[in-house]
Amino acid sequence: MIHERDVMQAPHSLVTTGTVHLNLSADELVRLALSRREGVLSSAQAFRATTGKFTGRSPKDKYIVREASVSEHVAWGPVNQPISEAQFDSLYRKALQYMQDRELFVFDGFAGADDEYRLPIRVVNEYAWHNLFVRQLFIRPDAAELAAHRPQFTVYALPGLKADPASDGTQSETFIIISFERQIVLIGGTEYAGEMKKSIFSVLNYLLPMRGVLPMHCSANAGADGDVALFFGLSGTGKTTLSADPERSLIGDDEHGWSKRGVFNFEGGCYAKCIGLSEAKEPQIWNAIRFGSVLENVVLDPTTGEADYNDGSLTENTRAAYPVDYIPGALIPGIGGHPKVIIFLTADASGVLPPIARLTKEQAMYHFLSGYTSKLAGTERGVTEPESTFSACFGSPFLPLRPSVYADMLGRKIEEHRVRVYLVNTGWSGGPYGVGQRMKLAYTRAMVTAAINGSIERSAFSADPVFGLAVPEAVEGVPSEVLQPSRTWADHAAYDAKARELAERFSRNFEKFPDAPEAVRKAGPRTE
Repeated sequence: MIHERDVMQAPHSLVTTGTVHLNLSADELVRLALSRREGVLSSAQAFRATTGKFTGRSPKDKYIVREASVSEHVAWGPVNQPISEAQFDSLYRKALQYMQDRELFVFDGFAGADDEYRLPIRVVNEYAWHNLFVRQLFIRPDAAELAAHRPQFTVYALPGLKADPASDGTQSETFIIISFERQIVLIGGTEYAGEMKKSIFSVLNYLLPMRGVLPMHCSANAGADGDVALFFGLSGTGKTTLSADPERSLIGDDEHGWSKRGVFNFEGGCYAKCIGLSEAKEPQIWNAIRFGSVLENVVLDPTTGEADYNDGSLTENTRAAYPVDYIPGALIPGIGGHPKVIIFLTADASGVLPPIARLTKEQAMYHFLSGYTSKLAGTERGVTEPESTFSACFGSPFLPLRPSVYADMLGRKIEEHRVRVYLVNTGWSGGPYGVGQRMKLAYTRAMVTAAINGSIERSAFSADPVFGLAVPEAVEGVPSEVLQPSRTWADHAAYDAKARELAERFSRNFEKFPDAPEAVRKAGPRTE
């Protein structure tokens, strides 16, 4: 029996009569997950699980509790849907009741490699493999840190707990709810592990700007002399692939903060999209998929257990989760200095953006606010082919505050630290999706290398007539005609029409940001 006093207790304590496994090792979690038949081992000894009908995030089922202390700060709307305190308490009671007599798995760790800003977290799981996932994805404490650990936020991930939309005020049986005052995240009705990772990212995106830290949906790496590069982009645009560079040290693959001291990873692991993964093109990721790693919705050969990374029959959003130290030379802890170069990655399905272009500070803020890319198949439910989209700050689903808060911080930091910024199109060339071809990874790597080492600046640049971006005329290792997208189209009139169409889409989307400075608004593409 769950009483009202239990609901109002310290939110990080468990009220259950069931078995609780606390901070198990990866070996123990794999053994338990196998014995519970939650998945199988691949031929590489990674644990493979499938997630049923939910193979991506459910953004329409995500809510923030409308509480007095956060109400005036949160940018309420389709991204940050409000739910009442009473509705949250009702679901919290259901969660407490649901956990009674169940076997549960608990992970205590941190989000944030910089101890000045890190968030102590606890994750309570119904599945052993989910607990393995968070153990490998978040920062694992040492023995002394664990002994002193006091969680400031707790995630309850209970896939078997379903909401009743009629009484709980949700849109479906699935829910991801953040309560900042109670310091709780409730997740139910979905087995997709990425919801746990992204809910904590959303929490940090609310808390850190108030401490002067810019939270960023980006990967980061560092060169031998400590020079840091950031890679912004949505899922499938190449953040993980391009930052896993054997010539540079990985700081992290997806989420970082930029403080007065420099850049730091929020996580202790990587969550790589692995559709089409090959050992030849992405050896670091390929070799990181071994015992202790989690494969999500990857198809295995039923006889050999070998992973078929080209099989998207379950979803295009196949994933591998592994500790960052599975990448050779990764920086542990994931802390670096202030970045010298920022790369904005976009997978342009229209095929008209240049494969690389240099941005001014104002253009950087414009494209950061725009967050243009093509949403790739499988990342969210219902997306079956590339779909052009705008996601503010390259991470709109995870931003509780107004996008201008993050863009203004970025602009100030670019100026203060004299950062060079480039837009890199990893999408289509020679025509739109269905006509053109995806940009060759070897070309993209060459362009990114030239941007980071500065050799690109030896080239002459010309302004794109529609987008106003400074496009280099030469990059070592890349055919010159590839650098100018109009030259790769057989039908130049069709290119002009598609470019104008995309420019108009940029302009319409930017109407959402009336508080953007005039200089930033003028930094967009020309529509006349």
